[in-house]
Amino acid sequence: MLRLENIEWTTPTGEKILQGIDLTFPDNKLVVITGPNGGGKTTTAKIIAGLEKPQSGKIFLDDEDITNLDITERAKKGISFAFQQPVRFKGITVRDIISMASPEPLSETEISALLHKVGLCAKDYLDREINAALSGGEIKRIEIATVLARKTRISVFDEPEAGIDLWSFNNLIDVFGKLRNEKNGSLIVISHQERILSIADIIVVIGDGKVKKSGPAVMLLPEIMAKTPETKTDCPKGREVNYNG
Repeated sequence: MLRLENIEWTTPTGEKILQGIDLTFPDNKLVVITGPNGGGKTTTAKIIAGLEKPQSGKIFLDDEDITNLDITERAKKGISFAFQQPVRFKGITVRDIISMASPEPLSETEISALLHKVGLCAKDYLDREINAALSGGEIKRIEIATVLARKTRISVFDEPEAGIDLWSFNNLIDVFGKLRNEKNGSLIVISHQERILSIADIIVVIGDGKVKKSGPAVMLLPEIMAKTPETKTDCPKGREVNYNG
């Protein structure tokens, strides 16, 4: 179980982004963190992963204080982070990157099974380079496959829907739904999207650097959506939660 206690974080320019965040992430649950832009969601995710260090407060993994561990040390403890815009690597193939992510050697059958889990046909992707020829949806799913290869206990995804098309988004929802049902680890997803919120076990609303609401999705989602007007958008991924007003 992951626990954040009284986490505060301020930018180098003195802007206070997090103001006493207290959160508990139970094992084997899909937790979606949502809220208005600039409210502190992504900063919270980066602090969990070790990309940022809080000015005050503590982070515990199974009652072990990991506050001062960096991203590499936290990865060894079983925490992984998937960026909103995954990195592309010219000259490195999909096979290479999944193999490098795994703590133990993987057979081609095992790598193919991981790609299948994220909705990609292995024979079409194993030897492709991680470069600009891949679409946003493809690169997102390959990154999820690397997270699966790491067999991490806690996987953090920062707005995985960003920059992908409708078909890729639908496949992404399927992937998260399968991972949630398999319960092989905890998933923490930063998202505004109703369809991602709808498959959560727990929803956390962060705004103005504080936890505004937190609880079972079956209780919070109807309340959140009741306050969200239907908005016309060019985004093909459907209704995006609007926290204004």
